[in-house]
Amino acid sequence: MAQYVVNNHSVENIISWIKQGTVAIPEMQRPFVWDSTKVRDLIDSLYKGYPVGYIIIWKNPDVKLKDGSMSSGKQVVIDGQQRITALTAAIAGFEVIDQEYKKKRIMIAFDPIHEKFEVLNPAIEKDSKYINDISEVFKIGFDSFNFAFEYANANGVNPSEINKTITKLTTIEANTIGVIELNSTLDIETVTDIFIRINSKGTVLSQADFAMSKISSNEKYGGDIIRKTIDYFCHLKQRPMDIEMIKQHDIEFSGLQEFSNIQWIASNMEDIYMPDYNDVLRVAFTSQFKRGRLSELVSLLSGRDFETRDYKEEIAQDSYNKLHDGVMKFVNKTNFERFIMIVKSTGIIDKSMIRSDNVLNFGYALYIFLKDKKVESNTIEKVVRKWMVLSILTGRYSGSPESIFDYDIKRFDINDSLDYLKSVELGELSDAYWNHILPTRLNTSVASSPFFKLYLMAQVKSNDRGFLSTDITVQTMIEDRGDIHHLFPKKYLQNNGFKNRADYNQIANYVYTQQEINIKIKDTAPNVYMKEIKNQIDTEKPILGGIIEQKELDRTFKENCIPNEFINYDINNYNDFLEQRRQLMAKKIKDYYFEL
Repeated sequence: MAQYVVNNHSVENIISWIKQGTVAIPEMQRPFVWDSTKVRDLIDSLYKGYPVGYIIIWKNPDVKLKDGSMSSGKQVVIDGQQRITALTAAIAGFEVIDQEYKKKRIMIAFDPIHEKFEVLNPAIEKDSKYINDISEVFKIGFDSFNFAFEYANANGVNPSEINKTITKLTTIEANTIGVIELNSTLDIETVTDIFIRINSKGTVLSQADFAMSKISSNEKYGGDIIRKTIDYFCHLKQRPMDIEMIKQHDIEFSGLQEFSNIQWIASNMEDIYMPDYNDVLRVAFTSQFKRGRLSELVSLLSGRDFETRDYKEEIAQDSYNKLHDGVMKFVNKTNFERFIMIVKSTGIIDKSMIRSDNVLNFGYALYIFLKDKKVESNTIEKVVRKWMVLSILTGRYSGSPESIFDYDIKRFDINDSLDYLKSVELGELSDAYWNHILPTRLNTSVASSPFFKLYLMAQVKSNDRGFLSTDITVQTMIEDRGDIHHLFPKKYLQNNGFKNRADYNQIANYVYTQQEINIKIKDTAPNVYMKEIKNQIDTEKPILGGIIEQKELDRTFKENCIPNEFINYDINNYNDFLEQRRQLMAKKIKDYYFEL
């Protein structure tokens, strides 16, 4: 069987698909991203007979109904949504939704004398040469002969020429656009590959994009409501000020319980976890279906029976219900805020401290999953907290995470959560990891390294103070966007032969220090500025920070993982210092992990 067929369909036919609902365009319920001038250019290209690219349609599988009969699957547009929306807006007069979620018309004006298209504006509206809205020309009952006569009288031109031009304009509906119709038997990976090869812009089509298209195309089981819930929740997390616009311009959805359930997010200012639709889908799917591959979500929403390999209506219905439940649990205020509380309890107090959205995604999915299983709340907190940190330590969800999502959620399902956590700890966090692998990973000059962030998380969790500080904590400096400084000052290293950034910017040379202390250190060697610290301890007169007791110096060394010999170090000790500090940092991270 051919994987696809290519046919040419008239513009009129394509618009009729949308009017009749035989082809679903998911994006029609979302903000239209094209500028109005792109709509004008599309109409101009069709008028001139230029090619306007292909549209790709994927036919959903036929589904076996409960009575045994077959229902033909709806076709979904997976590439070309913006072009079709532009056509329905300009020619059929459909409204689009703008970036503020307001419904509006895009009116394309036409000058029959010069055969010129423009986006309608006040100046053009007053110009008698222009037809203000070409959609009027395409309405049933439009009389081109009478229009040409009236237009010619108003503008002093030949009515027969105007009639010819208007006739040419109306033939836009007869112009054809290539439509690639993909077979329903194709899997998501194949469809994605076809999309990428055809799409000249190199646009990536993710499995989440497929899933969202699939969801919104099924109004029978509330897919459109699920999608709006996801979209509006994510939008309000980014732009809470838009909530009143949504209420005003989507009155129908605003009256639903789903909207009531997400309104709270507009007043939530926490930015550690800023989920998009991909994140919501992954968490909802993983927690409710106990699977990790979004391609399987699309199959299940189509009614796929993985055992019999056919499609059944009851499976589709059940899958939409489970997905709805998962999304509702994701957007639940108590769930979301409780999860963020757990995240913060690891020492992640700022978005900059967690680079992997997938660590947060699996963490939230695990939280919801364990809560559904009625696991005791203290156990949930401990397991989720340690699992997220373990995932960062091992890079568990880096790269493509779907297979490991799938593996882990299935293991958590069939095992006691603490037992599975312990088994992974034993396998991946051995003494070799703590004593050799982790110190090696701390050998980097990349300040955004997840291992440096883990060290900072450990400092926050321990309520450590900054280097040479008596009161100001590392947490305070992170929250106030304080600066990271060099223990061996950068200028000092550069002046003594360490010219490479990879050498002087080693994260083992980094420490959070109050700016006023760092300024006084300048570009002096550690043994020089530490001599001043020892002197102020002897005299009890603080000059460089507030330390005036030996126990305070011991504390700042311990909390910031600095070897005691540091007080005597100069340029000759730099490389040894880095090795020593990496070991101390690794030990601090180890102690932190096992105390979570």
